Amino acid sequence: MPQTAQTSQAPAVRLSGVRLDRGARTILEGIDLEVPRGSITAILGPSGSGKSTLLAALTGELVPAAGRVEVFGQPVPHRQRELLELRKGIGMLLQGNGLLTDLTAGENVALPLRAHTKLPAPVIEQLVLMKLHAVGLRTAVDLYPRELSGGMARRVALARALALDPPLMLYDEPLTGLDPIASGVIMSLISRLNATLGLTSIIVSHHVRETLPIADRALVVAHRGIVFSGTPAELQASEDPLLRQFLRGEPDGPIAFDPASAQPRARGAAAAPRPDAEAR
Repeated sequence: MPQTAQTSQAPAVRLSGVRLDRGARTILEGIDLEVPRGSITAILGPSGSGKSTLLAALTGELVPAAGRVEVFGQPVPHRQRELLELRKGIGMLLQGNGLLTDLTAGENVALPLRAHTKLPAPVIEQLVLMKLHAVGLRTAVDLYPRELSGGMARRVALARALALDPPLMLYDEPLTGLDPIASGVIMSLISRLNATLGLTSIIVSHHVRETLPIADRALVVAHRGIVFSGTPAELQASEDPLLRQFLRGEPDGPIAFDPASAQPRARGAAAAPRPDAEAR
């Protein structure tokens, strides 16, 4: 994405007064946040709090009902051509990997290169091997998704997300369905790639124990808003009842799975979600 001298020092991501709706439902409102360049930011929160809805706003999939969303100092565009250009600079690792089952690992990684560049085939082949090598799977280039373990498939999807060298990486629940060892490998890769490639990374997750150690900043989303923003250490030291409940996985507290039993937040806190306001 082209940058002017004025935008070069802007945060990688900035949301100002953003409200996000899904149809008639308000999922998030009053969202103000900045993601520094080169950082790893963890967006945490219970299921249904709207974490992935934030990612949809960054990619232009969801247009805010109010407020402004900027990526690298530029507002997220609405025109299709400009939006496609923006998305070339954003890598996305999806929960389900999104690998095409009839293509090999190498062919999956090559897809964005073939779709968005005019590079000759031999150059694309070398780039594919480089991306797979970066995630430790160079030898898996000719394997099909069905021949890969869950952790290997996730790493191939990560290699594909990195194919166009995006400066911004979005991870939507990157540990879903992975065992503890594979989860550790993925989180270590995210941290290493962020440092070595100079990326900015945003991780949406409810896996607190695995995510906080590699994060520079942490946000907690609940009750239609951001209820915490700070360092992982500050989050873990917080005595806020809602944060304690989330971090400890306690069934009773301000975060209620049964909306009828929800405990109200203090005055000035974000309102509790309506029973029908479930979002990813």
